Amino acid sequence: MARPHTARLHTPGRPRRSVLLTALTSIVVLYALLPLAWLVVNACKTQPRLLDSFGLWFSGHFALWDNIRQTFTYDDHIFVRWLLNTLLYVVLGAGGATFLAVLGGYGLAKFDFSGRRAVFAVVIGAVAVPGAALAVPTFLMFSKMGLTDTPWAVVIPSLISPFGLYLMWVFAAEAIPDELLEAARVDGSGELRTFFRISLPLLAPGIVTVLLFTMVATWNNYFLPLIMIKNPDWYPLTIGLNSWNQQASTVGGQPVFNLVVTGSLLTIVPLVAAFLLLQRYWQSGLAAGSVKE
Repeated sequence: MARPHTARLHTPGRPRRSVLLTALTSIVVLYALLPLAWLVVNACKTQPRLLDSFGLWFSGHFALWDNIRQTFTYDDHIFVRWLLNTLLYVVLGAGGATFLAVLGGYGLAKFDFSGRRAVFAVVIGAVAVPGAALAVPTFLMFSKMGLTDTPWAVVIPSLISPFGLYLMWVFAAEAIPDELLEAARVDGSGELRTFFRISLPLLAPGIVTVLLFTMVATWNNYFLPLIMIKNPDWYPLTIGLNSWNQQASTVGGQPVFNLVVTGSLLTIVPLVAAFLLLQRYWQSGLAAGSVKE
């Protein structure tokens, strides 16, 4: 007598294996890591070998340390100046944007006031507007104020982060119970003390998440400094490396593509380090509000 066929049941808690999902994930990982691999490999080549060898494999002698030394010393150490400029823009711009987003998001999430819905509509609309669309009006305004070709032309626009404000708004609404704030007020705690002693520690994952987003946006900012800054001494790394890249097309210009590649590799190192060091915070921050209690 034939035994009846029994379907294989899926064990709860054990993830199912999907060949399609694995293939798609592999493609995404390859898409993300292939440019990085190209950058690492070609940063180890000299200028001649960079142009006449296969891009995804090493060729000639190992020139990474020589390229790094030349990158920092070329053109009277201008790369160091560009790096310091970028750090200045990130500290003031990204740090200020995070600070304002935390204050604004907390206030919008935990305080009731007239016009709150209008503010919400404005924030959502601002998130949908690309930054490039505002670059030219911002340039015209800063030009009349005499702030172009100064660091403030990059720092001040970077202070506004509608997405960071919206993210902190959502995070604060989920992370801080209203009952906790009411208990603090009943105990006689002022609003500032309640914010710094109670709310701020609970907002730490969201703050780190917003900080990382604004830091990456400011670090990789290209179009705004391109139209605002003309003095090479105030270039960020993005504009400075592009000027090296275009140097070969100028009359009498010396091609330094090996320094451009090495400089690009050095540029992404701080971002990778920041994500690795702060990943436990920003991962929990991105997951905030995803599970309903």
